[in-house]
Amino acid sequence: MKRFAGILCFSILAWLCPGKVLGQATAPEVAFVNVSVIPMTGKRVLRNQTVLVRGPVVYKIGPSKKIKPIDGALVIDGNGKYLMPGISEMHAHIPVPAVGNDELVQETLLLYLSNGITIIRGMLGDPYHLGLQDKISTGKVLGPRIYTSSPSLNGNTVKTPEEARQKVAQYKKEGYDFLKIHPGITLPVMEALVQTAKEAGIPFAGHVPVEVGVRKAIEMGYASIDHMDGFVEGLVPESAHPDFAQSGLFGYNFTNLADPRRISELVKAVKKAGVWMVPTQSLLVQWTSPMSGVEMTNLPEMRYMAPATLVQWRIAKQQQLANPRFNADTSKTYIALRQRMLREMEKQKVGLLLGSDAPQVGNVPGFSIQREMRALSEAGLSNYTILQSGTANPARFFGVEGVYGTIVRGATADLLLLEGNPLEDIRQMERIAGVMSQGRWISKGWLAQRLAIIEAKYR
Repeated sequence: MKRFAGILCFSILAWLCPGKVLGQATAPEVAFVNVSVIPMTGKRVLRNQTVLVRGPVVYKIGPSKKIKPIDGALVIDGNGKYLMPGISEMHAHIPVPAVGNDELVQETLLLYLSNGITIIRGMLGDPYHLGLQDKISTGKVLGPRIYTSSPSLNGNTVKTPEEARQKVAQYKKEGYDFLKIHPGITLPVMEALVQTAKEAGIPFAGHVPVEVGVRKAIEMGYASIDHMDGFVEGLVPESAHPDFAQSGLFGYNFTNLADPRRISELVKAVKKAGVWMVPTQSLLVQWTSPMSGVEMTNLPEMRYMAPATLVQWRIAKQQQLANPRFNADTSKTYIALRQRMLREMEKQKVGLLLGSDAPQVGNVPGFSIQREMRALSEAGLSNYTILQSGTANPARFFGVEGVYGTIVRGATADLLLLEGNPLEDIRQMERIAGVMSQGRWISKGWLAQRLAIIEAKYR
């Protein structure tokens, strides 16, 4: 899983071109001076540092009184600010152009980047995304680097073991980074899929099909289980004789059947198997909240989404509220149960990955990752754990420690400059002074101008 995608440039929107980002695109060095560095190599802050970037990598780090920028360097004053690695969005979606018009793709990449996201893991692959990756080496467009899943493997696309074996071989050959598992796959088909994937050396991740169940999924060796899918069902004792086909969205309908005393044992199995978790907690918080569809689509970040999309989201939310199974008290219990599982995962040091599932109902790309960090904080996770899930942990997950996710010499210069310290207050992640993507500096002002263009388009 070491494929990158990154700086993209589409001619129809010239304002995305890197040359427009910096007035000094040819500067031999970018220097962050007098800045506090959060390297994410441990729970520490390095004060009064200078970080030098040459080309796409971090060249040198050290006390500002000892390190001076070279002549002609682009100097960025970091006084009072905090420099940390860029964030990874580990459950993202990338649109596919309609009739060759890739404007929505460009907007989506910009929304991710504007929130400090420099890596995205696309969770619903398409041949277009492979082409997108192939264009990245030319360095023509600005955007986060991309890992992409295969197209969906689900109960409709793989109905037999032979189909599963064929699809796995095909997607491996075509160059997808991993396989995306969706619901509906039967156990025999899943077993054939897993065996073939392991033989081919391609990871698999995503949902847990009902017939498989979370404990079997853990044993199968998922790279990651997203949404904590199957976990609520996994807490229901057999004595309750549950019909798992009726569990609802991520086990919501089984909230009052779940036995919290089983959490520790289930999390222990996850830790032992080395399966990573992408909670997408904010998605469930928003979806199960009593907030109306109108209230949801009036949130500030919704101004960057197309009106037609907002109408669809509003209808979906109203339908959820009208569902006879929906109950405000159940929702509170459900979210509290997920929060308890998250705290146990942190306690047992399960590998957590930051992801929000955008664009999904109510989730605006980029902005939803800010909501995800707040939701994890509300669950009781430490700010360091949250930041680690979006920086150092993704690099570990992909087997590229030191390449990104930490600020160390030789790492790719995917950086985020903040106005305040997110270790003290996670909402400081929203106060972005600028983003650096593979050594290219993008200022807060430039990002604001581009966001204003998107807002004006949909106003």
